Amino acid sequence: MIDATSAGPPIVVRVGAASHTGLRRRVNEDAYLAQAPLFLVADGMGGHDAGDRASAAVVAEFAHLVGGASLAIDQVRAALRRARSRVEAIASDGRAAGTTLSGVVVADVGGVGYWLTVNVGDSRTYRFAQGVLEQISVDHSVVQELLDAGVLSGADAATDSRRNEITRAIGAGSEGQADYWMVPAEPGDRILVCSDGLSGEVPADRLRDILAEEIDPEAAATRLIHEALLHGGRDNVTAVVVDAVHVAGFDDVYDTAPAGARRAEADGDTRPRAGTRGDV
Repeated sequence: MIDATSAGPPIVVRVGAASHTGLRRRVNEDAYLAQAPLFLVADGMGGHDAGDRASAAVVAEFAHLVGGASLAIDQVRAALRRARSRVEAIASDGRAAGTTLSGVVVADVGGVGYWLTVNVGDSRTYRFAQGVLEQISVDHSVVQELLDAGVLSGADAATDSRRNEITRAIGAGSEGQADYWMVPAEPGDRILVCSDGLSGEVPADRLRDILAEEIDPEAAATRLIHEALLHGGRDNVTAVVVDAVHVAGFDDVYDTAPAGARRAEADGDTRPRAGTRGDV
C-alpha cells in the first residue's frame, strides 16, 4: 500500500492500486499513477504495442508533477497537452495510438481541499461516500450519447455492441478535449479510478459492496481486480483506490452545518450531471 499521509494539506490520502492483464489479453495496455497529488488511470489502444506505449507516455508525462501538495488546473491542462503530443508521435503499422485518461488530482481552493477530476474517454472515476457510489466522470462513448439522447435504455447499454466505442481519446486521431470538474472533498471520501475492464465487467452495486467491505485501499483495489477476473476478465483491468484521511479547511468551513447539508451545499454546480449515472 502507498501511504501518502506525509503529503499534508489540502487532502491527506491513503492509496492502493492494482492492475492485471486479464484472462484474454497478452499485453496490459493499462497504466496508472497513484502518487500524491495525482491518481490517474490510462487505457491504451492501437496496433501491436502502440496502446501500452500510449498509456505509458501519458502516465510518464504526469509523473513529473508527483510530489507537490496540490496542483492547479492550468498545470494539469499543460501536462495533458504535452502528453497528447507524445501519444500522437506513436504509431504502429500506420495505425494511430491512443489512450483514455481518468482520475483525480488534489487541488487547493481557498485553503479547502478539492478533487480536481479529469476525464477523456470511457475510463471512470467514482466517489464512494456515506454508503453511496456515484460516478463523477462522464463517459465519452457512443453508448453514453445514445443514453443522453434517450435512444438507448440503461438496461440495453450494458449489452449494446457499441459499448466499447469511444468518442474522445488522447491521440488515435481524436481532437476531443478533456472534461474537468472541481469536487469538494470530505474526510472519509473514497475515490475509485478504473479502466473499463473493471466497470464493464462488474456491476455498480458489487463495486459499492467491495468498497464498503474492504477498509484498506490496497485490499480494496486487489479485490476489485479479482472480482473483474471472476466476471470473465475479458480486458485489461486496473483500479486505483484513494481515501481522504484529512481535508484542509473542511472543519473550518463546515463545522456549524448539519452533515446532510454539507454535501448539498458544497456540491452545487461543480459537476455537470452529477448523480445521473452510477448512483447505487
